[in-house]
Amino acid sequence: MLLDFERVQTATAGHYRQWRPTLRYLMETEVHVYAFAMAANVLLSFFPFLIVMVSICRNLLQWKAAEQAIFLALNDYFPAEFQVMFRSYLGWQIPRGFQLTSIMLLLFTANGVFEPLEVALNRAWGIKTNRSFFRNQLISLGLILACGALVLTSFLITGLNQRIWKDLFPETTGDPWFGLMIFKMAALPMTITALFLVYWLLPNGKVSKLRVAPVAVVVGVLLEVLKYVNLLTWPWLNKKLVREMGPFVHSSSIILWAFCGSMIVLAGAYWAAQRNLRAAAEAAPPVPEVQV
Repeated sequence: MLLDFERVQTATAGHYRQWRPTLRYLMETEVHVYAFAMAANVLLSFFPFLIVMVSICRNLLQWKAAEQAIFLALNDYFPAEFQVMFRSYLGWQIPRGFQLTSIMLLLFTANGVFEPLEVALNRAWGIKTNRSFFRNQLISLGLILACGALVLTSFLITGLNQRIWKDLFPETTGDPWFGLMIFKMAALPMTITALFLVYWLLPNGKVSKLRVAPVAVVVGVLLEVLKYVNLLTWPWLNKKLVREMGPFVHSSSIILWAFCGSMIVLAGAYWAAQRNLRAAAEAAPPVPEVQV
């Protein structure tokens, strides 16, 4: 029994030594600045991105099930007590017909989160030079298109699977848990893939794909866990925010949870960079001793 306790204690100490640099990194004020900048851009980008997604499903694809999957995802991220009627807001915001110019402008607005994220990832990987604003916007636009395609794919898969499954098993019609289960099965792999692309392509330097791939999986799962923490703590947090933030309760809550998610994303990037440095140091040939 004592031997088992010592083994557990040794393993715990080893994990703590691996994560200690990352925990110190998260305590740096510079990292908090990056996370708050990302959270503010999430707030500014969130609704334009929704408009793009719903507009593509409603006007271009004309697929009602995929549009319903978007609102299913929103209900999964935001509790009912959030009291924001996304369906009614999006109903009068989206123009009729597919307007390419409007879509491109909205995508340009939605990619603002990648500017502070690139700077933060460059610092985590020890890259000294950031891209110019124009080059950052180009790579950001490419990533928002790729990530948007992944998100849209998860909505389409959800809509298609719901239709097929309900044809086979009509008794599941109207069951919210059924649609939510299908969405989660489709969304988590897409989230992990989007994180992998961001970790790999956004830094202004060469990043090992093998180092960031497992980190993207862990961070994707942690972001899913964070979502449930939000749902569980929302009744208590809502009372506090209503009392202290007044009319800014919704924007404050989005920034707060986006900040927490940004910290998880940055922690994953720094941990991957530290693992890469340790692997490079272990693989380096030993320095020969100088004979005097």
